[in-house]
Amino acid sequence: MLSILAELWRFLKVRKKYWLMPILFVLILFGTLIILAQGSVLAPFIYTLF
Repeated sequence: MLSILAELWRFLKVRKKYWLMPILFVLILFGTLIILAQGSVLAPFIYTLF
């Protein structure tokens, strides 16, 4: 997993695609919320955000 992130960072750095970083950050944030909401007591509160 760490090598994938390192490779992605190198790609963004070499290709000068820094504008993709906010998009990736939001995708990672939403993915984390979905994973946390699946079996959590916080699920009803997270669902009210959407």
